[in-house]
Amino acid sequence: MHNIADNLNRVHRQIQQIADRAGRDAGEIQLLAVSKGQPAAAIRMAYELGQRHFGENYLQEALEKQQALVDLTDICWHFIGPLQSNKTRKIAEQFDWIHSVDRYRVAQRLSARRPETVAPLNVCLQVNIDDEPSKSGVIVEALPTLADEVIKLPRLNLRGLMCIPRSQTDLQQQRRAFAHLATQLGSLRHSTQLARLDTLSMGMSDDLEAAILEGATIVRIGTAIFGPRQSTA
Repeated sequence: MHNIADNLNRVHRQIQQIADRAGRDAGEIQLLAVSKGQPAAAIRMAYELGQRHFGENYLQEALEKQQALVDLTDICWHFIGPLQSNKTRKIAEQFDWIHSVDRYRVAQRLSARRPETVAPLNVCLQVNIDDEPSKSGVIVEALPTLADEVIKLPRLNLRGLMCIPRSQTDLQQQRRAFAHLATQLGSLRHSTQLARLDTLSMGMSDDLEAAILEGATIVRIGTAIFGPRQSTA
């Protein structure tokens, strides 16, 4: 864990350098530290270094870490894993963002279970941008209908789109998938009720450059910050 400070600085420098090449303001790109498989102590260390946004994939693991870090009152928790209908209550109660909404029924459950005492839940729709049968996400053709439905739910704040493209090593191929997602966001924003969408959650360690070049506003980075996954005890 002693390398977290160096790793965070390295990732921030990388984001800055890519943003400069893209002619973008690095300040508009949110670093989401993916902390799945990492102990609460590692999250606390990153928090003390100024990191505030953390992403978790597994509900029970996340709940245990949230309890251990309950004193960090301004920490922002993002759920980025697959959503199961029977877990929507705890997710709606305990998280600030959800990146993986891909069905209206799940969105309805999240809205119904979001407490009235807190702000509406920020959500991104996960898009199966490469139409891969093995991956979660709404297909592109069904995206406008889902967005129109979700935007009307009272306890959700639809912010934008998320994707996990097919693994590619070629920069141009990586950019193609992210450009496709950015185009979908642009198309949705032509609708009056969807004009306020502002988020593209895309890009991880291996395709960070392509994602930022194509307009990512949230990048999800784990191992490059924390190192290999550890015990969550």
